[in-house]
Amino acid sequence: MTPADIIVEVRHLLQDAVIPYRFSDAYLLGFVNQAIKRTAVLRPDMFGSIQDIPTQADTAVQTLPSDALRLVDIFQVKGGNAVTEVDRETMNRNYPNWMNETSGSPVNFMRHVKNEDRFFLYPPPVSGTVLVGEYAAIPADYIITDTITAPSDAFFPAIVDCTVYLAESIDDEHVNANRAKLFFESFASLLGTSLKNRELTDTKSAGMRPSKPQANIGDVI
Repeated sequence: MTPADIIVEVRHLLQDAVIPYRFSDAYLLGFVNQAIKRTAVLRPDMFGSIQDIPTQADTAVQTLPSDALRLVDIFQVKGGNAVTEVDRETMNRNYPNWMNETSGSPVNFMRHVKNEDRFFLYPPPVSGTVLVGEYAAIPADYIITDTITAPSDAFFPAIVDCTVYLAESIDDEHVNANRAKLFFESFASLLGTSLKNRELTDTKSAGMRPSKPQANIGDVI
């Protein structure tokens, strides 16, 4: 999908498809980019990007690249060993001096639970260490003909709904404010339903387990 595709659908819902338009394409494009960024805040899992992650040498505390919203996972030292996630509180209890370990090739990483774009490495990395990992990337602003890479085309209706919500929020008279609310609720519902459906797809059984039949009185158990 492109912003142009979204804007065409948005104009139909806004009843703004006849020239002269109430909203210019440039104005609606701003709403499209806002809608995508709102989606990234609500569902960062849909904006994952596997990238090389540079490190700062000789310190356990690390910062993700500037385009990162939050850490998803660290896989390995580039060209080297795997890096496994561990719990920082456990490290603190069992090895209080771990942050002062001699620098080397990291084998563990820990999340910074109070700061989504920071993480910890053990041992601290030597100079030039690069990790391979995944983080949720902050969406760039699109121009009207760009192909939107995240979220996927399946979320076209959600982006349309959020764009309409933003436009209606400033366009509606007070008595029509519920129309803007309706589109926001549809946007939030689509994102929430998508997340809930992962329970049916992102499991080893790839779906719901069949329920056990209820026993009737007199059945042999």
